[in-house]
Amino acid sequence: MNWIDGMQKALDYIENNLDGEISYAEAAKLCLCSEYHFQRAFSILCGYTLGEYIRQRRLTLAGTELQSKRAKVIDVALKYGYDSPDSFAKAFRAFHGILPSQARGGGTLKSFSRLRIKIILEGSTMNYKIVERPETVMTGIMRRFSGNPGEREDQEAEFYVSTRENQYALQWLSRDYETSVLAVDNCADDGFDCYIGAFLSDRTRKNLTDDFGEEGVKKYKNLAVPAGTYIVCETERTEYPTEVFLDLRKNMVSELLPNLGYQLRRAPELEITHWYWSDDEKENEEVKNKRYIEVWLPVEKI
Repeated sequence: MNWIDGMQKALDYIENNLDGEISYAEAAKLCLCSEYHFQRAFSILCGYTLGEYIRQRRLTLAGTELQSKRAKVIDVALKYGYDSPDSFAKAFRAFHGILPSQARGGGTLKSFSRLRIKIILEGSTMNYKIVERPETVMTGIMRRFSGNPGEREDQEAEFYVSTRENQYALQWLSRDYETSVLAVDNCADDGFDCYIGAFLSDRTRKNLTDDFGEEGVKKYKNLAVPAGTYIVCETERTEYPTEVFLDLRKNMVSELLPNLGYQLRRAPELEITHWYWSDDEKENEEVKNKRYIEVWLPVEKI
């Protein structure tokens, strides 16, 4: 059984147990991978967490039962894992836009379709390298991103814009004005930690205090990046590599890792952006199309 077959079996298991207990470990077992890899790969490929997928599927089925079967609200709430009618009503309204009682009266509902794996045969070539990275420490600013990974783009854009001064300070301290490092860590159903930072020398890092900068500026934090194996791919050279790196990341997880026999391991994911620019307008036109992002995925052999 290949990785695609395993993923479909895991999705079928989830669908068959929406009205009961769902074990992430069991789903991962069917997919022939670790629980961590299954959850992270799912969120990278689908744009939302496994927990969010299950929640939206359950609320879809709950709406159907309330409207078509005229079931009692309390019975449907308990069936799909809610402890009380109030908590169910709150989640139901957030998803459908109406209360459960309105659904029983024929209100308009939303439907979140179940996922099915489709195989599309297309030839592709991916250049990659496998790197044994030593233990390092990244220093930067951190924000907890909430909601679906699919909302990452907007949250990340706001994060970059609102922390420019911190970024410039870190670039100055690292003496690298054309490279920025973004790290993703502590991924869970409720969100993930996003860091923007740099790899500083031990001496510089130790001299950088939490109170560095003006009042109100985000404090700097150290992120330990443990030693281990990374698979690294680069985006095409383009003026805005930020618009294409998420697709590269998906292809790495869906195609490259299974082909090479790797799965994601529990460690920070890195995106290293090489953002070339020049104050000279003519020179800037020449260098801006050479920008690219390196995607570093922490992996281990299956």
